[in-house]
Amino acid sequence: MRRTLLTEEHKLFRDSVRHFVEKEMVPYIEQWEKDGIVARGLWLKAGQQGLLGFSVPEEYGGAGIEDFTYNAIMAEEFTRANVTSAGAGFGLHNDVVLPYFLNYACEEQKRRWLPGMCSGELITAIAMTEPNTGSDLAAVRTTALRQGGHYLLNGQKTFITNGILSDVVIVVAKTQPELRHKGISLLVVERGMEGFKRGRNLQKVGLKAQDTAELSFEDVRVPVYNLLGEEGKGFYYLMRQLAGERLSVAVSAIAACEAALAMTLDYCKQRTAFGQPIGSFQNSRFKLAEMQTEIEIGRVFVDRCIEEYNDGALTAETAAMAKWWTTDLQKRVVDQCVQLHGGYGYMLEYPIARAYLDARVTSIYAGTNEIMKEIIGRSLGV
Repeated sequence: MRRTLLTEEHKLFRDSVRHFVEKEMVPYIEQWEKDGIVARGLWLKAGQQGLLGFSVPEEYGGAGIEDFTYNAIMAEEFTRANVTSAGAGFGLHNDVVLPYFLNYACEEQKRRWLPGMCSGELITAIAMTEPNTGSDLAAVRTTALRQGGHYLLNGQKTFITNGILSDVVIVVAKTQPELRHKGISLLVVERGMEGFKRGRNLQKVGLKAQDTAELSFEDVRVPVYNLLGEEGKGFYYLMRQLAGERLSVAVSAIAACEAALAMTLDYCKQRTAFGQPIGSFQNSRFKLAEMQTEIEIGRVFVDRCIEEYNDGALTAETAAMAKWWTTDLQKRVVDQCVQLHGGYGYMLEYPIARAYLDARVTSIYAGTNEIMKEIIGRSLGV
């Protein structure tokens, strides 16, 4: 079906992103995967290209474009080129972290941090998950107790995307532990603060070029002026922003499905068995037809979610539906594509193998798919 979401401006932006990916990312992805981290210079080049913080107002160094379609185009191009593991850090930066600063930072904070976030000089992260708490944010144990003009921050975080490279980290902590979720606040911790330590760069099944780390905070003195928004409103802020994060995951998931099917269809037309292309066998045609149909249905739904998000109408329940269904579809599609590749699909030199490894985590992060179903179920009054 023809996508009605994209304007000519969107298509021009897509061309720009595609050129950047092919020039600045594709030639280096194998080395970054070996290193477990991308070169920091990539962020500066992305900033120069205008690929970071385009939703930030021009007065703070951005392009002032409040249209999530541009975010979606970036995710789609990273996935199309099979560099998701290198590009995911950009998605977190643009789609997840920046909205917190745009919506909750005071004027002084915006002027202090946003220009560097747009230029690529300041790389961001958000630290929610802890060793003993995942989707249950109200159970975080990290504390930030007020002592005069600063908070004393103590705790541990894990599975933090951009954890090694980040310069500015939003930390979810309890400023009033006895109040459970009503005592949660968001503090901005900056590189170099005494007591802020980064653990090992975690070795993952997939997304190997994306740095994911453990962070620890030992009596870190965080100035009160690094409080993001109001004290005690952190849980409310997190709930408001999670819909955008889950939409971002859904966008990447459906794009990954499209990319996996495209490379598999091409393989099925070229690879022969018993004297004919393997795509000509009925089972192959049926599998390809099933995937094409489900992906088309998913694409229409995700595009509609983007439109609703741009209109400020995307609900938490609809975002949960998008995140759950598309990531489950991604796993099914990529698995079937590996099967159609046969033994070659299991070889890492083939892009489908990397796509298979990268897909597994999508039903876990940004809230597990079980939590997504719980959100949807509660909205039904059951």
